[in-house]
Amino acid sequence: MQTIGLIGGMSWESSLVYYRDLNVGVQERLGGLSSPKVVLSTVDFAEVTDMEDNERWDQIGTLLSEAAQGVERAGADFLMLCTTTFHKVAGQVAAAVDIPLLHLADVVADACRAAGVEKVAFLGTTVAMNDPFFINRIAEGGPEVIVPDAVHHEWLNAAIYEELVHGRVVDGTRRRVVALIDELWDAGAGGVLLGCTELELLVHQADCEVPLFPCTTLHVRAALDRALA
Repeated sequence: MQTIGLIGGMSWESSLVYYRDLNVGVQERLGGLSSPKVVLSTVDFAEVTDMEDNERWDQIGTLLSEAAQGVERAGADFLMLCTTTFHKVAGQVAAAVDIPLLHLADVVADACRAAGVEKVAFLGTTVAMNDPFFINRIAEGGPEVIVPDAVHHEWLNAAIYEELVHGRVVDGTRRRVVALIDELWDAGAGGVLLGCTELELLVHQADCEVPLFPCTTLHVRAALDRALA
């Protein structure tokens, strides 16, 4: 079994889901007392979001690169960023280490291709929806990607940062996100990417008719495939 390196803390709710699901996945695949080999480094979310608000992306890249180097020194065989938004600096992080980075966008693109989805909608933070760093990487080898109209970005971003990263799951927010998903389906999306770990706490497949692609779940599955190959 390979050792999985995780860079987390963006938010701790996201890191919790990654760690839990990796353990559950190994238990399901191997049984007994099996658990994954994991090295986890977490950053201060307040520090990182302050840098994000001030668009100091080079500093974010340096911070996450240093965390990645620590994970590598601790024995990780490959690396995962437990975040979608901060994949914006994934190239800088990958260049700082000698172990491979399992890029979330590549995993998602593979899942969409396997499902035969040609057009998919993406829900995430304002940065991830507005900046093409993530969407373009998916589209390179996968489906066309659309995002909600800009009028929806501010409240969706607020739901993530003011509710979900604190573990608050609000029914009214769920209903609003489900209504938005229905709008995106009407706009031609054959599926919807839950492009933020915390959104998977809010919306589940039972809430929607349109196929959902929970990015964290897919990322964890790909990591287990790699670690247990």
